[in-house]
Amino acid sequence: MIPFPRRDLPLLIAGAGLIASSRGASAAEDCAGTVFTADEGAASISAVDLRTGQASSTPLQVTPHNVQAVAAGRRLFAVGTAAGAHGADHARANGRLVVLEPVSGVAPRVVAEIAAGRHPGHVVADSVGERAFITDSEADALLIVDVTQRRVAASVPVGDYPHGLRLSPDGREAWLANVRDGTVSVVDIAVGREAARIPVGPSPVQVGFAPDGGRVYVSLRGANAVAEIDARTRRVLRRIPVGPGPVQLFATPDGKLLYVANEGTRAAPGTTASVIDLAAGGVVATIETGRGAHGVVVCETGSRAFVTNLYDDTLTEIDVATQTVRRRLRVGRTPNGVTWAPV
Repeated sequence: MIPFPRRDLPLLIAGAGLIASSRGASAAEDCAGTVFTADEGAASISAVDLRTGQASSTPLQVTPHNVQAVAAGRRLFAVGTAAGAHGADHARANGRLVVLEPVSGVAPRVVAEIAAGRHPGHVVADSVGERAFITDSEADALLIVDVTQRRVAASVPVGDYPHGLRLSPDGREAWLANVRDGTVSVVDIAVGREAARIPVGPSPVQVGFAPDGGRVYVSLRGANAVAEIDARTRRVLRRIPVGPGPVQLFATPDGKLLYVANEGTRAAPGTTASVIDLAAGGVVATIETGRGAHGVVVCETGSRAFVTNLYDDTLTEIDVATQTVRRRLRVGRTPNGVTWAPV
């Protein structure tokens, strides 16, 4: 978690007809695989088998804030600082990139650890898992890690306090949300240089892409909104109001919907995910997930969305077709980032 300014606005409740499905004992047949959560409070990674709903955990030497599966689920990355380092201690802590190997049905195993700056926030990687891209919030930089050589190959200066990032669908650019200066940095991966810095609004936290790469979406925690950016012109097209304190966001594979986790604040946790119709540019459903909704991912088939809930230590599974909650699954303490893999 990162310290954001408090903005307590009324919680929006949509008439989505939510139910806690009695089908929750069995996983969705069309969304198999594993969901991994970064359990910052437990210093572990949880692996949830979607067939059974059972979770197993792998202890780490860091408190992971983000986790990312790549290479068709054959490789898993997590980033964090040394277990026990909080607040100002981040500046003195050794950040680490942890490389794990997922194993079907059980907890992943650690295969490597690589030094990764002072305060790594988020990690993504190329399609084969040979290069990882990490935001270092203390250094205001994007770290490019050579995973094979286990070293930071480059450090690219970006905006103030970079946090969430994603690679463009073509893999050519990294887009990073700079929390403290209200911008998004666009980094050209081939040359290792910031190509643009786009003003987007107060406290941007995470970036998400439409599947075709034409639009980019940025959660604005300080505005309770999502900014939509034209990826070609790099201009903000509109802001879409969502719930309180939006953090992570993720589009469905067909490009029709965007799921946004509304974390709120520690004092007044948000409990919902907003569902945006991207063609219409507005929220079409608001789904109760749990206290401190933070991370969100959609599986490859697009049939299920998954949201981590910081203060309930749970993962909520959502049926995309009906916008109803299928089940809530127990994971490790303070689950933050989340990712899905077909393993």
